[in-house]
Amino acid sequence: MTQPTTRRRVELLTREGCTLCARAHARLAELAGELGFELSATDVDAAASAGNPGLRAEFGDRLPVILLDGREHSYWDVDEPRLRADLAPLTTRAREARRGPVT
Repeated sequence: MTQPTTRRRVELLTREGCTLCARAHARLAELAGELGFELSATDVDAAASAGNPGLRAEFGDRLPVILLDGREHSYWDVDEPRLRADLAPLTTRAREARRGPVT
């Protein structure tokens, strides 16, 4: 019996008007379709206005920041080779699950 595949989560920390953030979001959206991770985006300024200033205080000076499963993965740009490597065990399991058992 195979283990259920857990979808990894990538969160992009961003802010309005950030061109690097828009570029990172576009690339991550492409990769999410290919690699099968869940993508979300959080505007750190909107979060601060809503009463959660922690993200802006910690990450606001180096946006965009990419978090993988809640942990900082990269900033200013998508480190695609590293992201692919970190997601490789997941994508391998997902491919194997689609193929079914080897006979």
